[in-house]
Amino acid sequence: MILFFSKTKFQVPQKRLIKKWLSHVIKQENRKIGDINVVFCSDEQLFELNKQYLNHVTLTDIITFDYSEEKILHGDICISIERVIDNAGKYYCTFEEELRRVMAHGILHLCGYSDKKNKNQLLMKLKEDEALILYNTQYNY
Repeated sequence: MILFFSKTKFQVPQKRLIKKWLSHVIKQENRKIGDINVVFCSDEQLFELNKQYLNHVTLTDIITFDYSEEKILHGDICISIERVIDNAGKYYCTFEEELRRVMAHGILHLCGYSDKKNKNQLLMKLKEDEALILYNTQYNY
């Protein structure tokens, strides 16, 4: 089950539609949905998680904690709404488009994709683009 939580005033728009889309992305990757929490945070909250659990002292848009067991996905996807807003401006897209990209990114991490090395970053970007095309062609009513 995919659940959304917010540690800010932000509420995800079109929850049911987004859940259907993310579920479709998961199925395309030959995985099954376990317990997946998508948590919307502030920059400060995500910075603290980054520092505490990953020993990084930088701002980030997303941190994914993967508890998956084989092909059943379990995890927490923590997203900074402030970073999504800033990145939308930086990448010349809407907030909603950037939010979907970041949510897909977290799901792809749970599916086993990494973005630590350059060659992995390219594959991750390709998979994000595939997920966004799926949304735009089948879920964008």
